[in-house]
Amino acid sequence: MSRTTEPPRRTLREAVDDRVVDATLIGLAGAVGLISVISQVNDAVPGYAWIRYADWATGVLGALALWWRRRFPVVLGVVLAVASAFSETVAPAAIVALFTVAVHRSTRATVAVCAISLAALAGYQLQWPETAAPPMTVFIIIGLGNLAIVAWGLSVRSRRALVAALRERAAAAEVEALLRTEHAAREAREALAREMHDVLGHRLSLLSVHAGALAYSRDAPAEDRARAAEVVRENAHRALQDLREVIGVLRAPVGELPLPGVENIPELIDEARQAGTPVELRDEAGVTTEDRNLPETQGRTLYRLVQEGLTNVRKHAPGTPVVVRVTGRPDDQVTAEVVNAPPTGPPSRPDGSGTGLRGLGERARLVGGQLDHGPTDSGGWRVRLRLPWPS
Repeated sequence: MSRTTEPPRRTLREAVDDRVVDATLIGLAGAVGLISVISQVNDAVPGYAWIRYADWATGVLGALALWWRRRFPVVLGVVLAVASAFSETVAPAAIVALFTVAVHRSTRATVAVCAISLAALAGYQLQWPETAAPPMTVFIIIGLGNLAIVAWGLSVRSRRALVAALRERAAAAEVEALLRTEHAAREAREALAREMHDVLGHRLSLLSVHAGALAYSRDAPAEDRARAAEVVRENAHRALQDLREVIGVLRAPVGELPLPGVENIPELIDEARQAGTPVELRDEAGVTTEDRNLPETQGRTLYRLVQEGLTNVRKHAPGTPVVVRVTGRPDDQVTAEVVNAPPTGPPSRPDGSGTGLRGLGERARLVGGQLDHGPTDSGGWRVRLRLPWPS
């Protein structure tokens, strides 16, 4: 089935403007026709009064018919062109109708109406030749006049088509800009979700460990319980502080708020050790020291890897030894992996959503890296991240 496109709805102002133009053209056609009437009265030929009256009536009807020129342009153009073969006063209305066809209809229809108009005007000149100029001159003037009207109408149609195309292009550009804005907002929300997951997941896992220690060690000395409570309070405070920093990234300019990098990995490992997880850092290349030139994006990605790895160890293999290994060199790549031993007891959270690892995979892909994870031969778990290290 063929689909028909509805014409665009016109506003009230456009409709009023069209009617004003129609009324103006009717007045102009009537005024020019009146000049022909005056000329016929001055050069009246006896015995042809009924012909003059028919001519005048046709001119009046033709001028009034221009009110419907937009609705029936081709029909009106053909009828007025044929009428101009015997009526001189209808010729101005026929010219207006020809112009309307050239503006609103196809080139084929315009050529057809123009040919009919030329034939009709030539027939009129053959019946009532003009005595003030040679016949060839009159025919040339008629032909050039019709061609000028057609060229004018085609140029108006081309200009309107160009304006319509520009409007469509502007509307398409506006829609595209809106889609880009929505895409950017969605990416920003996803980045914020990843950041909040990494930050709060790490802090809340520490809170869970120490809160569990308080719950199962009620007979412990008051000093130990106070120390555990202090750790819970401190990590809750840090969790709120980290959350404020992540939310503040949405409001602050880029680069204003410092984000953790590779040099903060030792501090992260110290927190894990204080929470009861034995962690060993192996960094023979000195990547986690501040004197290396690892780019900020790669450094922050490595930090998130270690953070997510330690968080998952506390969830699924609490208390097992962990090895954090970082190797690499400039102009090549940097590799970081978090490996934990087999769990000795049931996991604190047996089921995981995998959101953290998916987020790490997205971070790695954004910087041209690769994330691998899976069980080790001894029954533990390994998470490895490879990133390019540009100079």
